[in-house]
Amino acid sequence: MRKPSPRRKPFSKPLADFIDVCLGPSLAAQGFATSDIIVAWPEIVGERLAEFTQPLKIEWKRKGPNADPDARPEPAALIIRVESAFALELQHLSPVVVERVNAHYGWRCIGKLVLKQGPVRRAKPQKTPVPVVREEDRQRIGSAVEAIEEDGLKAALARLGTAIIGTAKTSDPRKRER
Repeated sequence: MRKPSPRRKPFSKPLADFIDVCLGPSLAAQGFATSDIIVAWPEIVGERLAEFTQPLKIEWKRKGPNADPDARPEPAALIIRVESAFALELQHLSPVVVERVNAHYGWRCIGKLVLKQGPVRRAKPQKTPVPVVREEDRQRIGSAVEAIEEDGLKAALARLGTAIIGTAKTSDPRKRER
């Protein structure tokens, strides 16, 4: 068995692997152990709640001098920024949100929510460029996925092929069609 060449570059890593390394110190200052609650907020609370809310900080209770160091910490308070028109609804849904956050972490780490009214920053949706694909390329893609029986998979692979061919043509300015 051959060993890889020492000059060979290591495999690239996903960007998500570097988020906690880069943002870790500032997240820790806000009480977050990792970025996962911020990144997964729409999955934790649902798209509708995530549209009007944003987790800001987790406040942990300080341990007293006589506290057992091996004991599990008291549940924390999750501070959430919420738009003022939505605050009353979130207040009513707070037990559900606490339960979902705790289910996400797998233990009872959040005991209550603290709502701070204010504007919520929203990511601006980016328009995906429509790939330009010639008719002959469409026919090639169609013949490549023709043997697939499952309609959903066939359609997904056809979209993938269209995106790959369209991206390859538009990413290199020399290869763009005029």
